[in-house]
Amino acid sequence: MGRRLDADSLLSQLKKTPELDALYVVSGDEPLLVIESCDALRAAASAAGYTERVSLTLDARSDWSAVIGATQNVSLFGDRRLVDLSIPAGKPGRTGAETLLKLADMARNQALADTTVMISLPRLDKTTRNSKWAQGLFETATSIEVSNVPRTALPRWIGQRLARQEQQLDQATLEWMADKVEGNLLAAHQEVQKLGLLYPSGKISGPEVERAVLNVARYDVFGLRDAMLAGDAARALTMLSGLRAEGEALPLVLWAVGDEVRILARLAASQAAGQDLGGEMRRQRVFGPREQLLRQTLSRLAPQTWPAAVQHAHDIDRLIKGLKVAGRLDDPWEELGRLILRIARSKTPARPAPSQA
Repeated sequence: MGRRLDADSLLSQLKKTPELDALYVVSGDEPLLVIESCDALRAAASAAGYTERVSLTLDARSDWSAVIGATQNVSLFGDRRLVDLSIPAGKPGRTGAETLLKLADMARNQALADTTVMISLPRLDKTTRNSKWAQGLFETATSIEVSNVPRTALPRWIGQRLARQEQQLDQATLEWMADKVEGNLLAAHQEVQKLGLLYPSGKISGPEVERAVLNVARYDVFGLRDAMLAGDAARALTMLSGLRAEGEALPLVLWAVGDEVRILARLAASQAAGQDLGGEMRRQRVFGPREQLLRQTLSRLAPQTWPAAVQHAHDIDRLIKGLKVAGRLDDPWEELGRLILRIARSKTPARPAPSQA
């Protein structure tokens, strides 16, 4: 029977015993914690004498025969092997599903000689979680289900990470630090590491933390993109203002926003033509949490939004190059803010597209 662990329980167990189970499944939407769990398993495998590692990234179109092959090619020298499988979309397809069930069966019957298989997945939705292949895996494997850290729990999480490096902050400073990283766990992790490098063990004062933690942790082009897709206009404009104040290159910011607009335009056109949206998502390389954000955005906005938005992005590119564009502001940063508002707004009733994009 399979068993479930959280990330902390996994780390605790790996410290106690070097022995690994035959099959692990690591799933969740928080990249940092998924990466840490997978890295901990890889390190434990290395320490336990797993001298070989086969790493495969797979989707529904992959050659899944390579997976079973990796478990069967036994070394002449009796080396132990870690087979490291990543399924970023969480959709293995029919052949992949059959292969995963076969892996579960092999693990259950102790047929994975000198081999440990680790499978990393995004958090699965209810339908996928109830599929035969997922049920087979979770009933057999040791599963590590990584939970997101909500904003309310972030100060405590930062405090725990600091405690690992024997440092402490008062509660007010922990709250301040959580605000500065805008709920971004990776940014919080980087700031904790920075404090470990800058200051000795013990209590760190609020002013010391403020000097070390850069406001830039709040702002990145992908966070801006995600806030726009989530319909959080206020946060998106705050981040845009921060990027501008920090001197971020405007073409880079436009690329992050404009590329997403173009992808959404293709998806909307595919949806309007009655084509499979999921299939088009795969063709556009949209996976995991981003897929849900794009679906929500498409449901919020009328289909005629997208051609006009694409044209708006093209106009901003012309403004950046110093060209005048009729009907647009001279400041490309301001026009980019208007484009972001166009995408972040709530759904509006369908109406004929205006002549001016």
